[in-house]
Amino acid sequence: MVIWFDRIRNLKILLIVVAIIIAIASLLTSAYLSSDLKKEELNKMEVWAEAMSSLNQADENTDINLVLKVLNGNNTIPVVVLDQDDSVQTSRNLGRKFDEAEDSIAVIRQMAHSMRDAGQIIRINLATQGDYIDVCYDESLMLKRLAIYPYVQLGVVVIFVLIALFALFSSMRAEQNRVWVGLSKETAHQLGTPISSLMAWTEVIRDTYPDDPMLPEMEKDVRRLERIAERFSKIGSIPELKQTDVTELIQRVVEYMDRRTSNKVLIRTHMPDDHVEAMMVASLFEWVVENLCKNAVDAMNGSGLIDITLDATPRNIILEVHDTGKGIQKSHFKSVFKPGFTTKQRGWGLGLSLAKRIVEQYHKGRIYVKSSEIGRGTTFRVELPRVL
Repeated sequence: MVIWFDRIRNLKILLIVVAIIIAIASLLTSAYLSSDLKKEELNKMEVWAEAMSSLNQADENTDINLVLKVLNGNNTIPVVVLDQDDSVQTSRNLGRKFDEAEDSIAVIRQMAHSMRDAGQIIRINLATQGDYIDVCYDESLMLKRLAIYPYVQLGVVVIFVLIALFALFSSMRAEQNRVWVGLSKETAHQLGTPISSLMAWTEVIRDTYPDDPMLPEMEKDVRRLERIAERFSKIGSIPELKQTDVTELIQRVVEYMDRRTSNKVLIRTHMPDDHVEAMMVASLFEWVVENLCKNAVDAMNGSGLIDITLDATPRNIILEVHDTGKGIQKSHFKSVFKPGFTTKQRGWGLGLSLAKRIVEQYHKGRIYVKSSEIGRGTTFRVELPRVL
């Protein structure tokens, strides 16, 4: 069943939700702090502008020391003062150095215009009729950094989630591989003893009842068990590729499936006129074709048509298995190859996963769902290089 995949999907969703919550909390906190800091800087600039106004209108009663203390106390907020003629009176904390060949006054005036266009301006009317000064200011470096911080934190959270998912899936994949290999080796080992015993009993029966009509079928089943044990023993081992007649291999699989499926299932083959040969592990690739055929029979509920098409190019062989079954949803095209995925009431969901492992890891090929339509059937496609 798909319980295992539901757990993985739920874990992914949980990590994503946690990342979203952290991101939203960071954005809200940053927005709250930025708003408070912006208000505080505005209040500071209003006081600074009043001090600048007092300096411009100073008389014998003005406490110059206090005014200068206020003006010199601004060490963080960029500010430019322009008079009514758009001339730069003074500037502070602009955060840049000017080259000797650069017209610094023009650059500072341009910066002041940008501040004014952004609405960051305080106009102070002077005592002289019509005279005024514009105090243009910008956000402090701290405020700008605070605005960027949540996005940096969001990036860190995303990277953390991706690393966590990668580590989780790598660990699970490694654990799956160890389980696959261990289970396969143990299965092959356990099958060895009864197969040897069956081979011995077959020889005894041949000597005692040489004309028994059941004897050939028993020998076929014993050889079948030998091939199964050989397949399990090769899982996890370094593959030994040999030149193989793919046409004959498919014919053997079709003959085997014909004997073990209902008469309501018709299997047709479409082969090239010439025999097709490729480098492969024959016993394992037979397993791939069998799994695709068994999967097709299950999808058709024991009644329908299976078309097996083999094609070849100088570099590749292409095998397609088409059935007239219930079809696969497009969202499940990749999921069907994952261990444990099955839509049947019974079954482990390992057949297509094994097929994918054999094709991709042992034969450096590809296997995928070429097309599928609900209620009309599915086509699986296998592509293998002929020479490795």
